[in-house]
Amino acid sequence: MLRLIFAIILFLISLLVVFRAPTNFFWLFAVAVTSYPYIGMLVSALSFYLGARGERFPLPVMIISGAAILIFSLPVLAAFSRIYSVPKEMAKTFPVQNENILPDVFDFLDMFDDNIHTPYYSIVYKEIDSIVLMADFYPSVTGNVAPLVIVIHGGSWRSGDNKQLPELNSYLASKGYNVAAITYRLAPAYRAPAPVEDTRDAINYFLQRYRHYKIDTDNIVLLGRSAGGQIALSTAYGLDFKGIKGVVSYYGPADMVWGGQVKVSPLVLNTDKIYNAYFGGLYKQIPEKFKESSAIDHANAQSPATLTIHGKIDPLVSFQHPVHLKKKLDSLNVKNYFLALPFATHGCDYSLKSPAGQVCTYAVERFLNSVTEKK
Repeated sequence: MLRLIFAIILFLISLLVVFRAPTNFFWLFAVAVTSYPYIGMLVSALSFYLGARGERFPLPVMIISGAAILIFSLPVLAAFSRIYSVPKEMAKTFPVQNENILPDVFDFLDMFDDNIHTPYYSIVYKEIDSIVLMADFYPSVTGNVAPLVIVIHGGSWRSGDNKQLPELNSYLASKGYNVAAITYRLAPAYRAPAPVEDTRDAINYFLQRYRHYKIDTDNIVLLGRSAGGQIALSTAYGLDFKGIKGVVSYYGPADMVWGGQVKVSPLVLNTDKIYNAYFGGLYKQIPEKFKESSAIDHANAQSPATLTIHGKIDPLVSFQHPVHLKKKLDSLNVKNYFLALPFATHGCDYSLKSPAGQVCTYAVERFLNSVTEKK
């Protein structure tokens, strides 16, 4: 009986691969399940084996465990299915001179590799109201003048810092990019558009010191996750600066006017509390603040090239945000690519080596290679 119960529990956990998590706790569980699918596959295989050897309910245990194995493997199978399709699709909009310099879209064995770690140092880029805003600067390993990628963390505009998910920073530095992961003023002490102002000041800080940091000022890209994606998009679309060559949004809210009216489950995320803290009210009370922070409403024909990445089972930020943004950018003939991940949730790049993490990394590196020029 215990083997049957164990198999049923595994099967229920596996469903987090295909359905949106119903609560915040289960979302965190979904991040782990989709980031390390081989663990679920192995445990389910063990359950299948124990069921086959058991005297009670062997067939139900084997069937349920087998189904769990298949469901846990879906992120891996989805990544395999993108090996040829993603390069082919991206090549139409973001061609590169040498395909061989790009990583594999997905390699099963890479899930077990260690991440690259490159040195960085912290600097103060801004001081305001006794608050010190920092940037962790990862210099390009080439030591040459290189493009700059400014990374903006997530956290619902009220938490998080620039130590968040640093593996991509090291990886990009190892590929010849300068990377600056920045902090910004947080809600509720500071409201919109404070983070956008801070990001602009970070850009200006590095522009003024480009010789010291060996930055190619004609090749700057903004990259943000979640709330950081909204900040990155709003900053990139609001600046009249040709040096911004691209912007990358990982699961960021792009259509705040729509998002302010269509909310996610309060069991997953208390958006009313977040909106009150960041905007100073809800959409019905202050629609102009939501429009001001809505990247889609600031996109124009001169907006920089855009890469959006979003998981279809994201319960925190609706999958419709990048769908709406792509439609707007396409209408403006702005170069863009939307990487939709079928079995990925919010934080799909938590592990750079996960199936979704590898596909994301390929897309980002290809995008950077296409829109920037290394001198």
